Amino acid sequence: MEIQASRVGARIGPSGEPILLLEQNRARWDQLLIRRGLAALDRGLALGGRPGPYVLQASIAACHARARTAGETDWGRIVAFYGLLSGVSPSPIVELNRAVAVAMADGPAAGLDLVDALDAEGALASYHLLPSVRGDLLAKVGRHAEARRDFERAASLTRNARERRLLLERAAACGDAAADGRQKPRS
Repeated sequence: MEIQASRVGARIGPSGEPILLLEQNRARWDQLLIRRGLAALDRGLALGGRPGPYVLQASIAACHARARTAGETDWGRIVAFYGLLSGVSPSPIVELNRAVAVAMADGPAAGLDLVDALDAEGALASYHLLPSVRGDLLAKVGRHAEARRDFERAASLTRNARERRLLLERAAACGDAAADGRQKPRS
């Protein structure tokens, strides 16, 4: 909880807009809370035995907290922790988070395959983060028109006005990218 809480000040911009994890200013993360959270994690790990869901979730958060920059994040390790968490506390949301980590570790196409499988299952049909993640991965692989539709779908599912605005901005950017791709210069 303390590691997660350490990022609260960096999650929201000056106008109340959400700031995605990879775009957060890590200098704004509360280092005292991180140290306390890491110490609590160490105590939990020292108990031995098979780690439970809280230790695994804290281990994932610790990977983010230990990375000085987003680029230094150990995504392979996060994928491994999500695999363990899925075995201890299976849920479609854990699988969606694992898909994001896989995309970061192995590329967006690998994550997109996992997200598409989750989408087909339908368990997260009303969860706005599924089409949001799918839109992000589609944009990264250059499928901008599809990404735009998924961001719009995500915007229609969220109840948070600021999140909706961010998702619609991302949809518009994908629409612009899709239009640019269709308007190739003639030689």
